Amino acid sequence: MNHYPNLFSPIQIGKTTVKNRIFMPPLSTNLADKGYVTDALIEHYSNRAKGGVGLIITEVTTVEPVYTYLPGDMSIYDDSYIPGWRKLTDAVHRYDTKILSQLFHPAYMAFPLPGTPQLIAPSNVGPYYAKSAPRPVTKEELQTIIRQFGEAAYRFQQAGGDGVEIQAAHAHGLLGGFLTPLYNKRTDEYGGDINGRLRLTLEVISEIRRKCGEDFIMDVRISGDEYSDGGLTLNDMIYVSKQLEAAGVNFIHVSGGNTIKRGSSMPAPGTSPAPHAHAAEEIRKHLHIPVSTVARINEPWIAEELIANGKTDICMIGRPNLCDSEFANKARAGKTDDIRPCIGCGRCLTGIMFGKPIACTVNPSVQSDAVAPAQIKKKVLVIGGGPAGMEAAYIARMRGHEVVLCEKSGELGGLLRLAAVPIGKQELCKVIKFMARRLENAGAEVRRNCEVTPQMIKEEFSGYEIICTSGAKAKEIDAFKCFKQTMTADDILSGKGFPGRKVVILGGGSVGCETADYLAPLINDWFPANRDVTVIEMTDALMAGEGGAAKSVLTQRLLKKGVKIELKSTVTKVDETAITYTKNGKEYVIDDADTLVFAVGYTPVPVECQGMHVLGDCDRVGNLKDAISAAYEFAKTL
Repeated sequence: MNHYPNLFSPIQIGKTTVKNRIFMPPLSTNLADKGYVTDALIEHYSNRAKGGVGLIITEVTTVEPVYTYLPGDMSIYDDSYIPGWRKLTDAVHRYDTKILSQLFHPAYMAFPLPGTPQLIAPSNVGPYYAKSAPRPVTKEELQTIIRQFGEAAYRFQQAGGDGVEIQAAHAHGLLGGFLTPLYNKRTDEYGGDINGRLRLTLEVISEIRRKCGEDFIMDVRISGDEYSDGGLTLNDMIYVSKQLEAAGVNFIHVSGGNTIKRGSSMPAPGTSPAPHAHAAEEIRKHLHIPVSTVARINEPWIAEELIANGKTDICMIGRPNLCDSEFANKARAGKTDDIRPCIGCGRCLTGIMFGKPIACTVNPSVQSDAVAPAQIKKKVLVIGGGPAGMEAAYIARMRGHEVVLCEKSGELGGLLRLAAVPIGKQELCKVIKFMARRLENAGAEVRRNCEVTPQMIKEEFSGYEIICTSGAKAKEIDAFKCFKQTMTADDILSGKGFPGRKVVILGGGSVGCETADYLAPLINDWFPANRDVTVIEMTDALMAGEGGAAKSVLTQRLLKKGVKIELKSTVTKVDETAITYTKNGKEYVIDDADTLVFAVGYTPVPVECQGMHVLGDCDRVGNLKDAISAAYEFAKTL
């Protein structure tokens, strides 16, 4: 039975038939070696092909040697790269999956490796994070770059590739920069109006067609709307898409936003699915070639609905295929509960900015789900049913051990259940549900409402390998508990504590900010029943150590809701009725608050029994990715 008939129907792309409508968009991995294809890259992409994806677009592939996008990205700027690419295309084709390479010139977004010359751009306008202004690229240099795009495409064709994607979205890289009025201030034939800004992309397309012929697939990735004042609009991009079709492009990959407006091109977790589908739908009305949409299509039903309702012809599903390489096969078989849920956190890409290989919060084994059977089968007790405990128990069970997991409460999930409570965090519930179901299906014995005692360890579990994942508990500041009403953020999120109307939250980390967001009114309209929320943070930044779209969106929401944020502020005195803090050498007193909330971190729950393996927060307090990864790495060697 085909559970998603639209999603799994074939589609004609140029002269090529693709077996289904699940395409994998570019996701940088940092798995290349000086631009060359590695065994890790082959495993990464071939696993997704084996998992049922219809067409894969590889990550950024640079077309010339001077400018590097990321140190671990792929390249194809001379013939020495062809053998590695041939191995990759052969591995993907083995599963009847088509493969395109995304050709790219990073220009003003190049990684500043030592020895890199001044960065080039359409004009002397660089991104907001630039350390210095780029120089305008000359027309003579553009002719060389156009030729390099054509040669790179031809090499990929020689390596057995099915086509290429031209990246012109997000004000990103050379072509995206030329297309957007935010960066292109030229007054020659490559600037001025929309036709001038589009000219470079059209000349690249023409050169690739000349070198590779009509059978070679070519798509262009665009932002259907940049959602930014002064940027490209939907009306602009309808016109651009018509020109691209006339130039011989086979399909249009409609993304949105840009790299300037955080959260617009890579939307934050908890935001609406398929945020660019409205643009894809409108562009699709005016074309005769297929259109795809991308971003936060995390579940098969969403993709099916988008296609069935005429929003798009193709769904680009990236991070969910990273999170579960069998996403497509499981969807086709109707096994949606077995799909490891992507929570859209973006941690898969944050590490690559620092040279780390791609990773996933929910899937610690991005490259392969296989775990080796244990040579010696053991009896294993796991104490604690949070994410670390469930991961350790599952991997141990998959390796052939006899596993018992004991959770002292009536529900699995640990602190993750509280983390799912704030606004935009609902997807964490899916992680708990998935991990619990997977664990029980694997045949592990799960005991709820079971607190392990020293006597049980001595008697019932004598001879067991014991893994303790008892978690962490919220910190409180004893000296400040004299205030009329105090509680932790966890008390609020668990429903154990109910704050008053004027709330002071001590701590501006992720927990403090998410709790403020949870308590603050949805609309800042000064309605008498609204809560008045103040966050006091010692450092000069909210959510220090966090970054990306999630932090940006949450900060914007706090500001819109009227949450008062006091940075570089230290609480110096608390009595029953007043909270005193200093900021920039001045003293301030809040004397009308009714609740003081502690969001000042966590401390590991003490482990009393010797000889245990300690994992997760009770070993070292961290984030969800830290807990799952530590449990996975330990259990696969147990």
